[in-house]
Amino acid sequence: MDFFSNINIADIIKILSPLLAILCGFIIGILFEKRVIKNIKKLAAKTDWKYDKIIIDSIQGFSILWFSLGGIAVATYIYPIPLGIQLLINKFLIATFLASATLVISRLLVGLLKAYTTNEQGISPLTSLFEFLTKIVIYSLGVLIILQSIGIQITPLLTALGVGGVSVGLALQTTLANLMSGVNIIMSGKVKPGDYISLASGESGYVIDVELKYTVLREITDNLLIIPNSKIISGSFKNFSLPDKIFVLPVTLDVGYDSNLETVEKITLEVANNLLKDKILQEESMEENITEPFILYNKFDYFSINLTIYLKINEREFFEHLEIKHKFLKELHKRYQAEGIEIPFPIKSAYFPTEKVDNTYTI
Repeated sequence: MDFFSNINIADIIKILSPLLAILCGFIIGILFEKRVIKNIKKLAAKTDWKYDKIIIDSIQGFSILWFSLGGIAVATYIYPIPLGIQLLINKFLIATFLASATLVISRLLVGLLKAYTTNEQGISPLTSLFEFLTKIVIYSLGVLIILQSIGIQITPLLTALGVGGVSVGLALQTTLANLMSGVNIIMSGKVKPGDYISLASGESGYVIDVELKYTVLREITDNLLIIPNSKIISGSFKNFSLPDKIFVLPVTLDVGYDSNLETVEKITLEVANNLLKDKILQEESMEENITEPFILYNKFDYFSINLTIYLKINEREFFEHLEIKHKFLKELHKRYQAEGIEIPFPIKSAYFPTEKVDNTYTI
């Protein structure tokens, strides 16, 4: 009883005030997160500006931490504590705040870059490797700023990291080779997500991502091909999406020698033009962006006259030309039958030697 009788209200307030400051900071952070951030997100959803949601998502979840840190800072000034301990607490608060700010900046920068580079099909050329390198740069700067702000000299640390980096580089030559190859792939601009590429070794598919060690391709069968970055850089490949997605489709045909070549050319071009116009109308694209097909006669073959029609197609997906070729051959066969244009069977003349009878040849 003597113990409780010696405690007065001033002592209780003195003890509880720091705890109340910390608790108030935590509660205000929760209210700010639930009320203010939530209402701002609702307003952002009604606008056409695509960057406001990214900004809000970047800071979401950190307001509770920041208000709690503010409550701790107020508590250290309310309650008398030794100067040495107060300096340690202040350094902890500064380091924690700077670390959280570094995370916010990295999320914000990567999100803004993705939104800025995303095309109309929803594909961004930014890769996982680019995001990784961006975050590494921001985190490294953040760590250096934190160390400098709490009084740690960073010059000896940078020297030690430089010496250690040489040893790590020697131990991880293959990994670093793939990493630098991935950087070269990104910086060259010759390969980006959404492109359809075919390697000289036979692999082909859509580029899904360029990661730390590998480039990921998706085949038409939806299987994933995992290819080391160094293999792409060291070999040759064809990018069907550069400089644009226009694909020239050659279709080789044969008609009989009795066919009127002017009529053949007219009907073939008519079928091709109708097919391409239907594609333009379906995609609501500009007709002047599509070059009209043209025909070249190649040679007089054994059984037919050989010709090739070239269809220039603006593809959204690489394999669209296969569907167009399928429709074109079906419609052309129907029109050739209606117009009486013969598609001859392959026939070659056979040689039969004359029969030998009584050392003489009979004819």
